Amino acid sequence: MKINSQYDYMFQSDESPEALGVVTAKTWEKDPKRLLFTLARYKFVAKILAGYSKVLEVGCGDAWASRIVAQHVEALTAIDYDGRFIHAARKTIAKQWPIELINFDILSSGRVGEFDAIYLLDVFEHIDPAREHDFLNSIKLNLTKNGVVILGVPSLHSQDFIAPEKRDPGHVNCKSGEDFKITLKRHFSNVFLFSMNDEVVHTGNLALANYFIAICCGKEPELK
Repeated sequence: MKINSQYDYMFQSDESPEALGVVTAKTWEKDPKRLLFTLARYKFVAKILAGYSKVLEVGCGDAWASRIVAQHVEALTAIDYDGRFIHAARKTIAKQWPIELINFDILSSGRVGEFDAIYLLDVFEHIDPAREHDFLNSIKLNLTKNGVVILGVPSLHSQDFIAPEKRDPGHVNCKSGEDFKITLKRHFSNVFLFSMNDEVVHTGNLALANYFIAICCGKEPELK
């Protein structure tokens, strides 16, 4: 067996290579390219929130990609209502990228703390439409007066290109770009909506987007 000494450092550590998170591993198993799209979304969030002091991720899942944001902010708290994800995340969290992990249902319990930025990716589409405004009220409850919220969701249009048997049954609240912005404008005075196709974020035609990323600021009073 031939070896190249320049790679010795990769084989000299006694530590095992880091494992993928439980959600990430399933993505890698079923559709490897989708992992690229997910990482691109986290990178977008990380760049927008770079330098923020206290950041909250809602619906973190296994939090495997969350370190991309942790790399750019001072402190990151990540929550998920399913305690199994938090338990799994604690097994794969990297010491050099500390993240506070909390099992917390923001829709039912409301306030985790006060944060100057909050983001959620692939979460809003799982919220019952009848409770979407309660959910957004809960998000605002954790946001400082001048805080920023970033939401990423698959478009309603994109669901037409997924075979019925492969659709996520939890996607109960996908919207068109226009409807998504209207919903968010009831809670924030400023909503900047971006289109996304694969790993590319752009300002193109909303009707052709597979995914939307909204940056919201100027929170309005609680919507009754």
